[in-house]
Formats: sequence, structure tokens, C-alpha cells
Amino acid sequence: MNMDWLPNFSIPDSVLSLVVSTLVLIVAIMVLRRMSARYIRRNVATADLRRKWLVNSRNGLLLLLLLGLVMIWGNELRTLALSIVAIAVAFVVATKELILCLTGSLLKSSAGAFNLGDRIQVKDFRGDVIDHNLLTTTVMEVGPGKSMHQRTGRMIIVPNAIFVSEPVVNESFTEKFGFHVLTVPFKREDDWDAARKAFLEAAERHCAPFIEQVRTHMGRVSDLRGLGLPPVEPRVTIHLPSATEVHLVVRLPVPAGQRSSVEQAVLQEVLSGKNYSTAGKPTKEN
Repeated sequence: MNMDWLPNFSIPDSVLSLVVSTLVLIVAIMVLRRMSARYIRRNVATADLRRKWLVNSRNGLLLLLLLGLVMIWGNELRTLALSIVAIAVAFVVATKELILCLTGSLLKSSAGAFNLGDRIQVKDFRGDVIDHNLLTTTVMEVGPGKSMHQRTGRMIIVPNAIFVSEPVVNESFTEKFGFHVLTVPFKREDDWDAARKAFLEAAERHCAPFIEQVRTHMGRVSDLRGLGLPPVEPRVTIHLPSATEVHLVVRLPVPAGQRSSVEQAVLQEVLSGKNYSTAGKPTKEN
């Protein structure tokens, strides 16, 4: 065996002195351990008390050994700790986005934010969840905009880091059935009251086939979540965004997969062939 490298191997004097000090400390502790154990066995008559002193002396000497090692190797331990911290900081900086993705995955899983098949909206991304893993969530885009329910055919891969800093809207929270809200704008001078009545009648007619199913399902969800049972009947409320406009907010209780079809059916029935504008109509004279 070639041992030519041995003459070139040397231990620094500082390290050698630390090693010698460590060996001396270990030998001293072993001698004290043996002497204390012999003394306790000879001078303590009760077995229980003897065992107690033996255990306490052993633990005390072990603690003394650890303190001695810390005092001997303190400077080297501090240098090692600083090196480890520097490496850890560099690692965190280099893998920041990856760590955020893993944290976002843990956050959404622990919170139960959504499941496969749910329709979610996070930041400007909205669609049906078709896949998710530790790093990304894949959604089939729905739109255009936040009020439409048609798939655009585009797939969006969202990094899970976004769930750490952005709120998630789960449109499938109530699962099979839910409430769909649409807003129809009118001018203040239009006959918006007639439109309101027409929307309410159309909504009641188109939602009638499944209104009882919605009521039963919402009752189960309310009991499970500890919430009060909301009214499930269709309703039309008035919203005034400005002094010149009136918005009719129509709420429809519908199955999760029929939001778009029911919305279009109600809009077509109310708006097809009907004019709610008062422009051009003769005014009444006194």
C-alpha cells in the first residue's frame, strides 16, 4: 500500500491542543465516575437510595462533560454555526420560489381550500381544477371575465406560491347546488320596475324544477357548517351604483353545472322582443 501521503499529513497545533484537552476531560470524568460509584456503593446502605445517588451522579457528570466540551470547542462551534447559517441562507435564497410553492401546497391542503373539480378564482385566474401537486395547480380556464361560465379551452398552470399571499375564491363551496348572481344595468329613466318583475317571474319559472332540491341541499350544508339556512327562492334586488343608473341583481338557485344555461334562458325570456327603455315614448300631459 502506498503511504507516501502520510509525511504530508499534519494536525494544526490549535486543533491538537483541543483534542488533548478533550481526552484529558474525558479521562477525568471517567475517573470521577468510577470513584463516585465506588464511594456510593460502600457508604450508602439502602438499595433505593444507592440507585438514586448512582443515577444522579452519572447524570451530573455527563452534564459536566457536555459543559466542558462546549467550553473547549466553543470557538470552533461558533465558526461552524456561522458557516451553517451562511449555507442555510444561501440555500433559502436560491430555492425561495420552490419553498413558497411547497408552503402554498401545505397551506391549501391543510385549509381544505378546494378539491379536484372545484371552480376557483385566485388573483386573475379563474377555472375548474383538473390537477394539483406539490408545486403547481392546473385549472381549465372559465370566462371570459368573472361573470361568465363557459370554458375558454385554455389550460392555466398556477404555481402554488400564489396561495400564500392571495385569497382563493371557491365557487363550488356548496358542491352540487349553489346561487348564481347576475347583474343587469338600466338607466334611471328606463322602466326598470317592469324589468324587475319580469326577471323575478322568469327566475321563479326556470328554477322551479329544482328549487326543493336546492333547499334540501342547503339545509344539509347549513347543518354541517353550523350556519343559518339562507332563503333559497329566486330574488331580484335593486342596486344604485350611480345617480343615473339602476342595476338589477338577480340571484338564481341552480345546480352547479347549469349556471350558464339557466342564466341565458332567463335573459332571453326577459329581454327578447321587449324594450324597457322610455326613450322616444310619448310622455303624459296634464
